[in-house]
Amino acid sequence: MEWPTVADLVDQGPWYRNRGIVMVNLAISLALLTAYCNGFDGSMTNNLELLQQWETYFDYPKGSILGVMNNIQNIFAFLALPLAPLVSDTLGRRQGIFIGSLLILGGTALQSQCRNITQFILGRAMIGFGLSFSVNASPLLITELAYPTQRGTLTAMYNTGWYAGSIIAAWTTYGTFRIANSNWSWRIPSLLQALPSLFQVTLIWFCPESPRWLISKGRDSKARETLAKYHGNGQLHHPLVDYEFNEIREALAAEAEINKFSQWSGNGLVSYYLNIILETIGIHSTDTKTLINGILQIFNFGMALASALIVERVGRRGLFIASNAGMLAAFIVWTITSALFQETGSKVAANVTVVMIFFYYAFYDIAYTPLLVSYTIEILPFRMRAKGFAVMSITVVLGLVFNQFVNPIALEKLGWKYYIFYVVWLAFELVFVYVYLWETRGRTLEQTAVLFDGYEERSSLTQKLWNWRRGSSVTASTDLTNVTPQRPRYSVHTLSEATIKTDEDGVSERHEMNLKSQQLEWNPQSSFARGRRPASGVTSHSDTSVTKAQSDFGST
Repeated sequence: MEWPTVADLVDQGPWYRNRGIVMVNLAISLALLTAYCNGFDGSMTNNLELLQQWETYFDYPKGSILGVMNNIQNIFAFLALPLAPLVSDTLGRRQGIFIGSLLILGGTALQSQCRNITQFILGRAMIGFGLSFSVNASPLLITELAYPTQRGTLTAMYNTGWYAGSIIAAWTTYGTFRIANSNWSWRIPSLLQALPSLFQVTLIWFCPESPRWLISKGRDSKARETLAKYHGNGQLHHPLVDYEFNEIREALAAEAEINKFSQWSGNGLVSYYLNIILETIGIHSTDTKTLINGILQIFNFGMALASALIVERVGRRGLFIASNAGMLAAFIVWTITSALFQETGSKVAANVTVVMIFFYYAFYDIAYTPLLVSYTIEILPFRMRAKGFAVMSITVVLGLVFNQFVNPIALEKLGWKYYIFYVVWLAFELVFVYVYLWETRGRTLEQTAVLFDGYEERSSLTQKLWNWRRGSSVTASTDLTNVTPQRPRYSVHTLSEATIKTDEDGVSERHEMNLKSQQLEWNPQSSFARGRRPASGVTSHSDTSVTKAQSDFGST
């Protein structure tokens, strides 16, 4: 019989009936606002370029000025990237969000009241610098704090929030462009950008800190209290809390001491230069362009959110392969129809091009929007997570900087021929993803990171956890007979004494169960049993090999 996995210890009832899960999801929702803020900022300049009032006020910026304006945020985000993981790892995930939000508020104030293009650019530079801190810390807090069964979905939903921000930005400008002969048509969208950062600055201290970060700083008792409050219904020695706490600690000890293609897939063309693309296929009306932009953002959000909700059922690899294949097909047709319009002026070709833009984004949204951040974070071990995520961000920003400088020039000089470059690149992406991308569905963060660290690291972690499960040492004892989950899948009939090592505050820092006489039995009366039977029971493990325990961690 196998030892129960984390899936056997979690609450199987509706999540909204579990107070701890509800509270942790409310805390996570504050971190999700970072993606909203990023999406609002990322699409706002594209939206403002559609406004006649904005173009008139800044004397119709184009060429290199337009490139600098679109790029300055990414340039300063790049400059902040080496600092962002240091803040996240040294001061904590919450501090990273707080510092980033403060800088964004300052940049938004400068951008909203600017009197010339220089001040506007400086405001965007400050926003970009601050975003790096928030963007680095927020997904780390989400993935390290989320309830085990919801981690994949919530982390995937993080980047989906980008479109929530872009929707508000798009439809705000669709409404404000009707404010004739007034600078408020573009100042209002600028001001609205401050709202999510204002919420984060004022409320972030009500959120719990990452238990993984707390353990890495030696604050084991606080980490256990956090896990107990949000994952164990307040019970310090809830079986799930014991499992997570020891797995995290042993994984950090075992650590001891992806790059992504998102900005080279062609999405930067529409995200930042939709105005130019629509102009090249004969769409010049501001009303039509802002309407297409607004509908596109809602469509993107819906596709990305739907994908985030099914990612644990479908898996990462399948979504990435389908995404790359679909993007390649859509971009090929997009290129052909753009060429037909520029050569013949065909209205049918122009309309099909607009449709292909939606098809392209549909496939982009099912993988790269929800999984760009979540897949990167979950394959990295804790001590590399913030820094590795920063490396991924550097790669993305470099792609953004290059594309945003090159795209407007290339579109002007080459027209539809420039799309051929993206067709070739998308073909390369598809081959790369098919060959190298691994599936990570159904694993905890520690198990996924070990999967990528190779056999020796996996064996080390497995041995450490196996030693814990067998109760390798005894320093103090307590009776845990009455400790059970609120809605247990298993009822605990006998538990032998467990070891507890206390810290200076007298709070339990280490809880190691001696399993020699432990027996877990299916409880058909528990709410966990609704519609389910246990995969297995648990009896004595006195002679079970380490290879048996290894199966819990997905050996390759």
